Amino acid sequence: MINLPPDPNLTALRLELARLRSEHGWTYDELADRTGLARRTLIEIEQGRTTGSLKTWHAIAHAFGVPVDHLMARLCDGHRPPAEPTA
Repeated sequence: MINLPPDPNLTALRLELARLRSEHGWTYDELADRTGLARRTLIEIEQGRTTGSLKTWHAIAHAFGVPVDHLMARLCDGHRPPAEPTA
C-alpha cells in the first residue's frame, strides 16, 4: 500500500509571505523591486491565485533574508512533516 503525503498547506505559505511583507512594512512594489519579480505575481501568490515557482520562492526568501526552507516549512503546517532519515 502506498502512503501518500498530505496536501501541502499552501494557505500557510501565502500567509507567511503576507506576514513577512507586513513585518518589513513593504508594499508589493517594494517587494517586487527587492525580488525582481512582477508586482502582479506577488499579489497573485499572496491572494492564493497562483503558487509560484521554486525560483520565485527562492527570490522571495532572499529578499526577506531567510532560508528558503523557512518558507517551505509552512507547507507542513497542520500535519507532521516526514521524519529525518537515519544514517
